[in-house]
Amino acid sequence: MLRGVLLDLGGVVYDGETVIPGSAEAVGRLRAYGLAVRFISNTTRSPRAALVRQLAAFGIVVAEHELVTPAGAARDWLLRNRRSPHLVVHPKLRPEFDGVSFEGAPAVVVGDAGDTFDYAMLNAAFRQLMEGAAFIALANNRMFKDRDGLPSMDAGAFVAALEFASGVKAEVIGKPAPAFFHAALAEMGCTAQEVSMVGDDAESDVAGALRAELGCALLVRTGKYRAGDETRFSPKPSAVVADLAEAVDHILSKVG
Repeated sequence: MLRGVLLDLGGVVYDGETVIPGSAEAVGRLRAYGLAVRFISNTTRSPRAALVRQLAAFGIVVAEHELVTPAGAARDWLLRNRRSPHLVVHPKLRPEFDGVSFEGAPAVVVGDAGDTFDYAMLNAAFRQLMEGAAFIALANNRMFKDRDGLPSMDAGAFVAALEFASGVKAEVIGKPAPAFFHAALAEMGCTAQEVSMVGDDAESDVAGALRAELGCALLVRTGKYRAGDETRFSPKPSAVVADLAEAVDHILSKVG
């Protein structure tokens, strides 16, 4: 029995500063049906409070606990493992790590630092890794659809560069790590088979969700989707749909 739905944000609900037509109404339909909805995003440029404001501007009211992000997962990891962060993240994301007392050995935490990525930043992180620091990747995505509508490199390339140089393998906190999906399920109070995922990334969103044993994972042809993505990664999507509105039609047709 379906009890909840996980939704990616960028490329599914909105593109840059523009809501994808029908998305707000689609979220409303899921909630009206009584399904639990959580937004599970690999975005590492904005804190949760900024995402809440952005969604509200699109007519989607979301509480912070309904947003599952890698920064929150990383903060929990640092506290649990008594590590102090060496942050390689976008300046806008740094407040997510404020107000928490960290102690212990360092952990390099890498996200999408955008235009602030430079050699000095990466080399400082490399040196920390060479001294024995742990290595946490907030996400390992290859690319994303930028605000100009064109593809841009995501954090995965920089994570790979540090792995190559240091010989240290990063622990990925965000999608497609099964633990990230499972944290969202635990917050919802649902089992994996009771939840469907909707995303525009066939690798991280869809294949990741299915490897985490979610009951269903739908790939939308919006955002970063490119023709043939559904055949490039395994497991394959449960279905490929035009957009979030069609995804909700599909989901509700299965439970109605």
